[in-house]
Amino acid sequence: MHYAAHQNFALVRAAVGNSLLMLQVAKLRKNKNNCRFHVMGHFGSPSALRFFIRTVVPFFAAAISLNLIAGSLLYWSTAEADRISVERQRALVDLVVSQLRSTVAHDQESVTVWDDAVENVRAGATDWIDVNLGSWMNTYFGHDGAYVIDSENRPLYAAVDGTMADPEMVRDIWPQTQPLVEELRNRLRSGDASGTSDQVLTIGTSEISVVSGRPAIISVKPIVSDSGEIEQPAGGEALHIAVRYLDDSLVRELQNSYLLDGLRFSWTQDHGRDEGVSPLIDSAGKAIGHYVWTPYRPGTVVFGDVWPVLLALFIAGIVALVGFLIVLRRRSLSLNRTQAEIRHLASHDVLTGLPNRKQFEIRLDEALAAIAKAGERVAVLYLDLDKFKEVNDTLGHPAGDELLREFADRLRRLTDERDTVARLGGDEFTIILRNPADEAQIEQLCTRIVETARHPFELAGTQVFIGVSVGAAIAPKDGVERVAITRKADIALYTAKANGRSGYAIFSPAQEELVTERRALERDLREALDDSGQFCVYYQPLYAARSRGLAGAEALVRWDHPVRGRVAPDAFIPLAEETGLIERLGAFVLNEACSAAVNWSVETLAVNVSAVELRSPVYAVRVANILMATGMSPRRLELEVTETALSDKDGHVQQNIQALKELGVRFALDDFGTGFSSLGRLQQLDVDRIKIDRSFVQGFGSENGDEAIVRAIVDLAKATGLKTTAEGVETVEQDRFLGSIGCDELQGFLLSRPLPRYEFEEILAGLQSQVRQNRI
Repeated sequence: MHYAAHQNFALVRAAVGNSLLMLQVAKLRKNKNNCRFHVMGHFGSPSALRFFIRTVVPFFAAAISLNLIAGSLLYWSTAEADRISVERQRALVDLVVSQLRSTVAHDQESVTVWDDAVENVRAGATDWIDVNLGSWMNTYFGHDGAYVIDSENRPLYAAVDGTMADPEMVRDIWPQTQPLVEELRNRLRSGDASGTSDQVLTIGTSEISVVSGRPAIISVKPIVSDSGEIEQPAGGEALHIAVRYLDDSLVRELQNSYLLDGLRFSWTQDHGRDEGVSPLIDSAGKAIGHYVWTPYRPGTVVFGDVWPVLLALFIAGIVALVGFLIVLRRRSLSLNRTQAEIRHLASHDVLTGLPNRKQFEIRLDEALAAIAKAGERVAVLYLDLDKFKEVNDTLGHPAGDELLREFADRLRRLTDERDTVARLGGDEFTIILRNPADEAQIEQLCTRIVETARHPFELAGTQVFIGVSVGAAIAPKDGVERVAITRKADIALYTAKANGRSGYAIFSPAQEELVTERRALERDLREALDDSGQFCVYYQPLYAARSRGLAGAEALVRWDHPVRGRVAPDAFIPLAEETGLIERLGAFVLNEACSAAVNWSVETLAVNVSAVELRSPVYAVRVANILMATGMSPRRLELEVTETALSDKDGHVQQNIQALKELGVRFALDDFGTGFSSLGRLQQLDVDRIKIDRSFVQGFGSENGDEAIVRAIVDLAKATGLKTTAEGVETVEQDRFLGSIGCDELQGFLLSRPLPRYEFEEILAGLQSQVRQNRI
């Protein structure tokens, strides 16, 4: 502000000086009969001399003085701008380091306040501890070290850089950690809960210290029950220790995020005269090291750009000086615009231009505050795109970015200026709906959002179909605090996903039971895998479309829970994939199916394969071992995979497919036509068969023209030398049409429902008996 004021002052001075010169010239021209002024000479005459002395000399003296004043002001402004910039950068470094201590403790609470953590630590479940308390903390939060000690301070677990290590390695950091552990246990024994809140769930201790010769934050948190149903003696809790180094990775983060050039950590305060320095202070106020960097000095940069121009202006005179000041003013305005853009970027998402998470929280707090003042109601909507990962995997991240921008524009068109549409990150969006008339208006907006997402997106020359799940919570009905209302909106979103996705749900208290139910179902699934008697495999026959001969069977898993009854596959298979249990379940199904079909007189045994299984580096070895153990011929096995499962950046999928195809195993592309399938993509996928999704077969006779789509798929398969199987055949008309267009095999309730093993074998026995009678 001072800089701009000095510029304006100099500009006024120059204008005044220029006006005086013009007045003098006018006077000379008016009195031309008494004193003629010639530009080219006559400076020796008395009148010319008086003009030179009274006008030219004072003017140039004023010009020189003005340039000296402007130069002095510019130099002062440069130094002041540089000083303020360096101070702000130093304050920024101090703020990041100070906030990191609370951030590390907050990260720990995401896993230490958890019934499962208490139980698994007590049970010594090393693998579970490694996944949830060790490698997770490194992968997700960037912690460099994670340690767990029991109530007697005995080491139970250690992980360094995300890799499990000898638990005794905790002794390496014990000199720095022991005071923190003792302090925390004393506070726990005394029942000291100071410092806890809705955001800080448990007490803890932390310190900035030197660990293994490196500056680090050490944070200690108790592992406690989130439900309060597990009894733990005060001070006898197991403790989780997190170590976050403050040199290498933090230095890179500060350097990249805040443009601190040449940032480094130094144990001493030795630094160059032009370098910035910020001390790293521990709790005792002692500096254990310093961050040193080359500060960005905006004043010096500007001065370096304009000093040649200043010299030219000094020589050229008043006119050039005025022009220079105008240019300098424009640069100042440009700098202000840049700062405004930076402030905008700090509160908005770069990709979509929507408010980011920080701005969303600010606006939600403002909206909730208006509830008490103006009696308004506020609706918070959480949105999550369905099948977005498939877009990134199949069409690439540029196409995914374009989809996010287009979806953000559609949301803007559906909302008013008072409302807030924000992007929280990834494919997660949120909407703050200010003062809706009633719940019906909220449901209407949710419906429109779901419908607008169903319209195709044009990406890279391809029409992409996705969906969106929406969860909504309403204040003050569901709460008036940001944390509470957003949590309930998230629960409603989970409900919408659990109901089949591409829909919406308004929060109700009963939905909170879904989270508990999911945990219970996961626990039951783990127990059922330990006792596989709850699972059985059914077989749905595959028939040749023309000969009506039994061509094979598809193996389908069923879960008969002793209390729940039969659990739908749509409920437990996605859960198995999310929790990593799908590999055990898939191995069970494949082993059961191969054991049953080894002596069957059918050509094909089809078994579904999850993307999680196929991306395992040892999947091909696991399948080969099962084939050898059961005696099943690899050439009779057909593994059904989805197009998304074939999209793998690490290459494990292609390696597994290549290894199994060398054994003779065949592959079928399941649910063809529902993703992003095309001729170009089909040529890249190494499969032997296409399975036409049931949604197209069930759409026969509708206005969507599904018959034409299925005909095109069959023709495409024939052109590429692939076989086809149609799923979901339920009517005679569907059967006849599929046979007429050349579909190879049919599958559906019209032909047969999935059957238990003994019923399927009865069908085989009947067919064999019929063959023998025909021969006789």
